[in-house]
Amino acid sequence: MSKERVLSGMQASGKLHLGNLVGALRNWVQLQDNYDCYYFVADWHSLTTGYSDPSIIKESTKDILINFLAAGLDPGKCTIFIQSRVLQHAELHLLLSMITPLSWLERVPTYKEKQQELKDRDLSTYGFLGYPLLQTADIIIYRAKYVPVGIDQVPHLEISREIARRFNYLYKEIFPEPEALLTEFPKVVGVDGRKMSKSYENAIYLSDSPKEVEQKILTMVTDPARVKRTDAGNPDLSPVYQLHKIFSSNEEIEEVAKGCVTAGIGCIDCKKILVKNIFKVMEPIWGKRNELLNNPDMLYDIANKGTEKAKKTAEETMKLVREAMGLL
Repeated sequence: MSKERVLSGMQASGKLHLGNLVGALRNWVQLQDNYDCYYFVADWHSLTTGYSDPSIIKESTKDILINFLAAGLDPGKCTIFIQSRVLQHAELHLLLSMITPLSWLERVPTYKEKQQELKDRDLSTYGFLGYPLLQTADIIIYRAKYVPVGIDQVPHLEISREIARRFNYLYKEIFPEPEALLTEFPKVVGVDGRKMSKSYENAIYLSDSPKEVEQKILTMVTDPARVKRTDAGNPDLSPVYQLHKIFSSNEEIEEVAKGCVTAGIGCIDCKKILVKNIFKVMEPIWGKRNELLNNPDMLYDIANKGTEKAKKTAEETMKLVREAMGLL
């Protein structure tokens, strides 16, 4: 019995960090054993907001591919590819743009939210408005049944379901309506207490050296009430404690919480425990990253083979689409 297909990607807009590892990559690694998984670098999507300076895309694409493999994605179990190398995505995006009402795109929640968030950029372009349409093409061209998302992202998947439904109604039943594969994504805080993000410059990157990781953690903000070592604090106000809840054992979490409340442990000692536990997570990734950095031919070979497989699958779908739309 063939496995059900899963599709997901990451935008090539910067280096991957601990939040990406915990929020997505770890889950992807688990999924590859039970599903037919397609994972890609979304380099075209980077142009929707970063079109004026695409210089970051090349290095970001390489970094993402390295981290995909370093985190445990196995090209023998899943298909890893680069979006822009599969031109069928663009063809399907164009054809879907002919049948998608403008109002559907304008009501996507992130359309106005990102315009407010990124006021320093001119986002009055079709590429930005049509982002969900390209995203839909990415998903349905592989006729994926599932897309791993958090509960807050389910509304964003709904437009893909609507577009697939509209195509099937107008022409022929080709596309399954993609379903959310609900995943619990823990919020990973950055070194300043906000959500870890490239745009906030508060991230611990998978490409950071051990020294850089340690320095970032040791300089993290904590509970502002703990001015002196003898001052008691509230662990819930400390971003360091939030990271402990993800990376430390239950015993250690209890130990640092009690130590904070009673001033039985200093902030530096608390941070050193966190450093030790994040190193446990990062060390195998660092080892694999170094192996790939020293053997770029292996990386390119994996990307090329995955992209060729993705092209073949995408072209099979496009033949059905062209026939259904009378374009042969």
